[in-house]
Amino acid sequence: MKNLLIILLMFSGLWQMQSQHRDESHREKIKELKTAFFTQELNLDKQKAQKFWPIYNEYESELHELRKREHRDLPNLECISEDEAEEMLDEYVTIEKQDYVLKQRLFNDLKEIMTAQEIIKLHKLEDEFHKKLIKEYRSRKDRENQEEE
Repeated sequence: MKNLLIILLMFSGLWQMQSQHRDESHREKIKELKTAFFTQELNLDKQKAQKFWPIYNEYESELHELRKREHRDLPNLECISEDEAEEMLDEYVTIEKQDYVLKQRLFNDLKEIMTAQEIIKLHKLEDEFHKKLIKEYRSRKDRENQEEE
C-alpha cells in the first residue's frame, strides 16, 4: 500500500511538471506568433525592432504580473466579510490604476521610437491579436468536443 502511494505521488508530480511545461510551451508559442504578427503589421525594420521589443516586453511582463494579481483565486463569496470584499474592491481599483500607468509609460516610451499613428496601430493590433487568439482557442475546443462525441 505504501509503495502504491509513493508511485501515485510520483505520477502526480510528473503530470504536474508536464502540465507546467505544456503551459510554458503554449505561452512561448503565443509570444512567437505575437512577435511575428506585430513585426509584420507594424513594418518594424531591424533597427526599430531592436528598440521596440525591449520596451514592449517589459510592459508585457509587468502587465502579466498585474493580471496574476487580478485573477487570483476568489474565495467563496458567500463566506467573505464585507470588510474583505472592500479590500478586494480596493485591490481591483489599485490594479486598474497601475494598468493605466503602465499603458501611459508604454506610450511615452514608444513615442521616442514611433509616431503616434504607429502607437495607435499597435493598440489596435493588440486587440486584433487577442481576438484571433480567442477565436483559435474556441475553434480548437469545438474540434476537440466534436472528436469526443
